[in-house]
Formats: sequence, structure tokens, C-alpha cells
Amino acid sequence: MTPTDLLALSTGIPSPAQGTWDLWVLPVRAYALLVITGIVVGGYVGERRWTARGGRPGTVVDVLTWAVPAGLVGARLYHVVSRWQDYVGPGQDPWDVLRVWEGGLAIFGGLIGGALGAWFGARRHGVRLPAFADALAPGLAVGQAIGRWGNWFNQELFGTPTSLPWGLRIDPENRPEQFADAETFHPTFLYESLWNLGVAGVVVWADRRFRLGHGRAFALYLALYAFGRFWLEMLRTDVANVVLGLRVNQLTALVVVLAASAYVIISARLRPGREDVVQDLPGPAVQEGRVTSP
Repeated sequence: MTPTDLLALSTGIPSPAQGTWDLWVLPVRAYALLVITGIVVGGYVGERRWTARGGRPGTVVDVLTWAVPAGLVGARLYHVVSRWQDYVGPGQDPWDVLRVWEGGLAIFGGLIGGALGAWFGARRHGVRLPAFADALAPGLAVGQAIGRWGNWFNQELFGTPTSLPWGLRIDPENRPEQFADAETFHPTFLYESLWNLGVAGVVVWADRRFRLGHGRAFALYLALYAFGRFWLEMLRTDVANVVLGLRVNQLTALVVVLAASAYVIISARLRPGREDVVQDLPGPAVQEGRVTSP
């Protein structure tokens, strides 16, 4: 390591010089690779938890085949709708809506779309969705932790300027105009990544300690993630629409925290314990009507 490298490390976390590499005629983008890696790792964690609870091996892949595409579409739609001014109006290119590789996947939209896709996939494969969601919850948090590093490569979604030793160095062309003279910023991607790993750990611990069932492990994951996202949004410098004095994502996070927390409490009273049967008959039986709803 050269003296220049040591000096750079002492003045903050460096940002990658590039996030895209050309492989012959195919551009390889770090953002996409990290999102895919997060999906694979999250699915692997979910598969192990699902089979440990008695589910059939391979079911997680079967359901994610529907949930992942729906989640990606939902994540993009939420981002575009919540940041519509970036895509519609004078000087904007509507085709940017399709340029997902440049960033712009909103986790709350991904959860909504993914939930719809998982519901459909669960019905096809005879899966009880609440139990499936409980098994998948920690994997979702781990997958998010990995995917967040894509923002590092894109030099986006960082926080306000900071002089802390772990401040993130941002190239001048990627700094907000109001902070053009600042050099280091809060690495919100790192904060959220670490927070998500902590969420995964808490959910696994609580699931083992209290035998969470009927969707409560998933609800706990939602509440913890949304709580962290609420305060992290306070550090963000990117332009965002404001509703009731809060950034859109803050308002969404607040609603999710309250709704998920209420579900955990009410569900624990109405349906205590963990369900024993987590998977019914195979998908064809569902389609033929021998199994009702998951």
C-alpha cells in the first residue's frame, strides 16, 4: 500500500473509481451483481429455514420465481412514482424509467410487489404464506444488506457531510450542489447494511426464543427494518418529495412500523404459538381444488 493509499484511508472511506466493467460487448454492472447476489444469498438462507421447519426442498426457489420479478417491478414502480419529477417534465428523459442499472430500486415497493408475487407462487405450490414469510424474513434482511453496497459503487444515496473517520469520499461530480465543497459524507449505505444484518440476527434470535409463527417473524423484520430506515432517511441528501413534513420513505416507514408492530401484538393474542403444518399438497393439487387457500 502506497503512502497515498494510507492517506486516503485516513481521510475517509474511498468510493470505487467505477461501477461498470466491459466484458467483451457486455457491460457488467456492480449494482446488478450485488442485487443478484443478495437475492441468491437471501434465498439460500430462506431455503435452509424453510426445510428446517418441515417444508419441501426447492419450494423457496419455486415461490421466488414469482416473487423476485414482481418485487423488482414493484421496487422500480415505487421509486419512479415517489420521484416522478426525475422522469417527467422539461429536460427529463422518460426512457430513464427503464434504466434500472443506474440505480433506483425502492425496498418498500419491492416488498409490496414481492409479497404479491409470493402470494401467487404460494398458492400454486401449496404453501402457507405466513409460515413461508417467517422462514424467509432473515434472508430478506441479509439480501438487503448485500444489495445496499450497489449504492456505494454508484456513489448515490449517501448522507450529509461529516468529518467522522468513516466518512465516505464522493467525487465532485456526484456531490449535491449545496455540498459541493464537502469531501466526505455519511455512508448511509453502510449504516443500512449493518442495520439489516442486525435485524436478521434479532429475528433469528426472537424466532428461536419465542417460536414466532403465523407471520410474526416477518412482521418483526418489517418493523425493525422500517424503524432503521426512518432515522436513516434523516441523513439522506437526495431530493425527495415531502408529505406531512416527512420524506415519502419516512412516512412509509412510519406506517410500516406501526402496522407491523400492531400485527405482532394482535396475532400473538389471537393465534399464539407456531403452526405445525407449513406446507400442504403440491401445486397441481391446489390448481385442481383439493387445497383451498395457503
